Amino acid sequence: GKPIGSFQMVQKMLADMATKTEAARQLVYYCARMLDAGMENTTKTAAQAKLFATDVSMEVTTDAVQIFGGYGYMRDYPIEKYMRDAKITQIYEGTNQVQRLVVARGLLREVDQLTHLGAYIPEEDQSVFPE
Repeated sequence: GKPIGSFQMVQKMLADMATKTEAARQLVYYCARMLDAGMENTTKTAAQAKLFATDVSMEVTTDAVQIFGGYGYMRDYPIEKYMRDAKITQIYEGTNQVQRLVVARGLLREVDQLTHLGAYIPEEDQSVFPE
């Protein structure tokens, strides 16, 4: 007889859903600002944004279906469509597994660039970078 929103676990789920959605939104906006500014080397950030936003989308819609219970699967409510839409975003324009490879390769490239910078540091200052 109590409203579902009065249960603490549901409140926790809602708070997590809203927080993750906002974090994903901000990462997408950050990437868009980088692209608008004409910055180079945005591939890794774009892959991170797509990966994180689509994973969050799937997680949030799965939680929404759980909150809605049996109604979450009924076509009378939009939740089941949101969940189907969220799943396809993890697949098109490069699967999330591919996005993870893009991110990893970008990170490895950055590490490689940092390693090469060590060659330009005078010998006496290289103790800052222990082996």
